[in-house]
Amino acid sequence: MGKAILMIIDGLGYSYCRRLLGNVEGWVARGDARVWKGQSVLPSTSGPCYASIHTGLDPQDHGVLTNGHTGRVAQPDIFSEARKAGLRTGAIAHSYFSDYFQRSPFDPLEDLEVDDENAPIQHARFYTMAGEGGGNLAIPSDYDLMALMTMMIKRKAPDYILFHSSTTDSIGHAYGADSIQMDQTAYTIDGAISTYLPHWLEQGYEVFITADHGQSGRGHHGGTEDLMRDIAIYYFGQAEGPQQDAVISQRALAPTILSRLGVPVPDSMKEQPFLV
Repeated sequence: MGKAILMIIDGLGYSYCRRLLGNVEGWVARGDARVWKGQSVLPSTSGPCYASIHTGLDPQDHGVLTNGHTGRVAQPDIFSEARKAGLRTGAIAHSYFSDYFQRSPFDPLEDLEVDDENAPIQHARFYTMAGEGGGNLAIPSDYDLMALMTMMIKRKAPDYILFHSSTTDSIGHAYGADSIQMDQTAYTIDGAISTYLPHWLEQGYEVFITADHGQSGRGHHGGTEDLMRDIAIYYFGQAEGPQQDAVISQRALAPTILSRLGVPVPDSMKEQPFLV
């Protein structure tokens, strides 16, 4: 069985990743990683995309159609299938992921910090961004979040870990994707990845870096434009993948990650894994 980290850099679309993530692109240029263009589901909105990434289904099938959705997703997902196979799971992520894949409703007094061997996500540190609005974006530090994940790896050794950062999405909404604030934020995230990714690789993890969706220059998403749907899918590992010009469905992430973990892919996930 393998080990995998899935990093979702919220709202940082394909063209912005390829232009702004200099360290990550440096590893691609050296041949240490590969990158493909992916395409998000519709609507190209965070909640629906989070659920599609983990279930391999369209929003119209898993039922998360807006960011206002609450309640656990009923279909099999990466966490549930990894746990059935006896693997350990972890997450550093927004509370949406707790609500969809752990338990609902999210209770900060019970769910912000989880270490429960019987839970779908056994080891988790969630954040809510409560109070976001106006001049307060309520964004956690990406350096801190990646440090938390690195500590979790050291202490708990999950086989599958989700990392989710809301930073670039929040900056895009506040200032627009075509802004110096977005440039600086992507620079910071890229620096944090460069600090911690070597530690994760040394511990034997394959690492996937992607986004839930992109956004327009005005910071909008949810629709059909390429800027809103095009995402990058970076892969650090030894498996073989498709040709460079392939466009990968976001729905293929779940079966691909399960196959890399050595976990049977449920019948509900119709896309074929893109790595062999």
